[in-house]
Amino acid sequence: MEEKKRKYVPEFLRARFEILGTVTFAALFSVVVLLVSIPFANNAWFRLGNSVFFGFTILFVSLSLLLVIVSRYIMYRTRNSFQMTWGQYVGWCLGEIVLISLLYTVFTVTIARPEDMTSTGIFINSLEYVLVCLGFPYIIAAMFFTIVHQEKTIRLINMKEDVPGESGQQKDGRLEKITLFDNSGVLKLSVSSSQLYYIESDDNYIKVWYLDGKGNLKTYMLRCRLKTVEESFAGTELVRCHRKFIVNMAKVKVLRKEKDGYELELDDDRIEPIPVTKTYTDNVLSLFSEGKTVQ
Repeated sequence: MEEKKRKYVPEFLRARFEILGTVTFAALFSVVVLLVSIPFANNAWFRLGNSVFFGFTILFVSLSLLLVIVSRYIMYRTRNSFQMTWGQYVGWCLGEIVLISLLYTVFTVTIARPEDMTSTGIFINSLEYVLVCLGFPYIIAAMFFTIVHQEKTIRLINMKEDVPGESGQQKDGRLEKITLFDNSGVLKLSVSSSQLYYIESDDNYIKVWYLDGKGNLKTYMLRCRLKTVEESFAGTELVRCHRKFIVNMAKVKVLRKEKDGYELELDDDRIEPIPVTKTYTDNVLSLFSEGKTVQ
């Protein structure tokens, strides 16, 4: 029950394109704030122009940008290792802000050696400044990408419903055909539900695993998010079981309890068992058909 109450950050906020966009927007926003505020700032070394302090300013900005890039790269690389809650995401962002504020404090104490301010006072002032430079663009970027994602999801669902005889066609309560669109709304793949095994997330893309007419196991990649597929086919036999996987429950042969949790064994020996994470365990168990074996 506790697992369900936790609010997780949408997967797209940790995807490559969105992270790159967030870092770029934050950098540009910070530069604008820097250019506007420096002439009015009471600072002994943070300067533009032809002076030795300009070199320190460039060094500080470069190190700060490098810190953010490394931080976001780690966030991106760990996206498949764990699900990040909103609290963890906010804490991560605040951690970047605190580290840059500490870096600024070190620069100020080392270079300017101000006598009228303590290190604590310098840190507090820099914290307020960095909060503006990074906090606002982080919030704006998250809101922007959320709105874009929601609009794409709605558009793709509407397009799916407008395709006659394809996606959404059901017989006896079961889908007969699965039709998938890319992020641009272009129809990319239509496959019989009896031939589809599972869909795997690969950053901003998905891999669709299915059987061709000759019984060969094939994979098809298209630019689309797993979350979009999950929302488009909610209530069907396509069930989310993992951050990276959606499984066609009609193709599941065995649900097995292992040491680290459940896993699904499909009715094709060429496919490795697919794990079920705690977040989706209850949903999988409730939808698992009665005719299958649980070990």
